[in-house]
Amino acid sequence: MLDIREVIEILPHRYPILLVDKILEMEEGKRIVGLKNVSVNEPVFQGHFPGFPLMPGVYVLEAMAQVGGILMIKSLGLEIGKYAIVFAGIDEARFKRPVYPGDQLIMELEVISLKKSLSKMKGTAKVGEEVVASAIFYAAARELGNLRK
Repeated sequence: MLDIREVIEILPHRYPILLVDKILEMEEGKRIVGLKNVSVNEPVFQGHFPGFPLMPGVYVLEAMAQVGGILMIKSLGLEIGKYAIVFAGIDEARFKRPVYPGDQLIMELEVISLKKSLSKMKGTAKVGEEVVASAIFYAAARELGNLRK
């Protein structure tokens, strides 16, 4: 539904912390499905861990949060390039198995509540049909010029 060029237009993140390659499905105000191709060439694998590369759990959560951020921006009609979606909290984070280079991470987020000031979403990340992580995310929209507030 959205390719990498469109993802880059919506999110302020850039390499190496842009962790969304494509949006596969989106029902504004309801749910979104995003994809991250995990490559051994990513800088994080130089140190996590040499000889046994695996994607840090916080990166898996960040990837899910970025997918949720796209849903918030599109669903709330926020002006692209004016807003960033920032973490406000995370609950019930669980990791079921590591994510390795070569895996294709599929992230699905469902809206629990959707507001500019504070949104709540339930997220699940899978490799194939296997759940690798899940969490409840809280996020807020902030104007890029006012991120310190």
